[in-house]
Amino acid sequence: MKKLVVLALAAAASLAHAQAPAYPGSKPVTFVVPFAAGGPTDRVARDLAEAMRKVMGGQANFVIENVNGAGGTIGAAKVAKSAPDGYTLLIHHIGMAAAPVLYRKLSYKSLEDFEYLGMINEVPMTLIGKPQLPANTYRDFENYIRANAGKLNIAHAGLGSASHLCGLLWQSRLNASDAMVTIPFGGTAPAMNALVGGQVDVMCDQTTNTTAQIEAGRVKAFAVTTARPMSNHKLLKDYPTLQEMGMKGFELTIWHGMYAPKGTPAAIQAQLNEALKKALKDPEFIKKQEGLGAIIVNDKRLDPANHKAFVASEIAKLKPVVEAAGKFAD
Repeated sequence: MKKLVVLALAAAASLAHAQAPAYPGSKPVTFVVPFAAGGPTDRVARDLAEAMRKVMGGQANFVIENVNGAGGTIGAAKVAKSAPDGYTLLIHHIGMAAAPVLYRKLSYKSLEDFEYLGMINEVPMTLIGKPQLPANTYRDFENYIRANAGKLNIAHAGLGSASHLCGLLWQSRLNASDAMVTIPFGGTAPAMNALVGGQVDVMCDQTTNTTAQIEAGRVKAFAVTTARPMSNHKLLKDYPTLQEMGMKGFELTIWHGMYAPKGTPAAIQAQLNEALKKALKDPEFIKKQEGLGAIIVNDKRLDPANHKAFVASEIAKLKPVVEAAGKFAD
């Protein structure tokens, strides 16, 4: 009798397993974007959602939820506290590394409260100025800043934004943190509008935001933040890197990655990682990203462990810069 009960339980378990719907089934997977709709991270997430849907096939459906505020920390916190079932994922940028050093109080830990699923892309930064600046080369620009210490200002899109981090890092290497007054804005659009209008002097921001402005002559470009010249970019190929201008080791890109809540089943993590790798090879996705000036990640950082190690190294890079600048928030 006991043997029959054991066999019956085993059969029931096997039947339940066979009837369990395959992930993701017909239930939609939500990409939480911790920034406003229409911004660079939102565009990356929407393009990736379409590519992932094609890769996973069947009834797979991905939806975008914009949870804006506090430099991306509100949206990240929401995902960290979500059910670890693979149906709530985070698409985030360098803010995953910046938040732990920018905020004294953070309701999550970037390296402990998420499962890392792989990186998506990298977006170069460009150092730009208002059109009225007399300088036309980076060296002239740098000399102009030094000659006008305290009279110029640098804009950024808010605490923890790409433009904020780039400006901090650049000024720290320039040893000119006191040469410019920092002007924070409530987003990239108002910051860029102020630069185009001549109300602010300088900004460092992603190519996704700057390329059209440079091409139209509404701002002046002086340098890029990549390790090597952007020789394949039709517009930015003639601008020097900051490394070439004497800032040895200066490299800053605004990367994006995909994350799940801690405790998400290993099988689902593996499925998402495999789908991500395939989605990044989708020709339409590549075309859209290249149109934004983004570079698709195609290296060891597609592996979750190496993705996490990279974020840890970015935290270590940003920490001394932020601490020296004293730019913290509660």
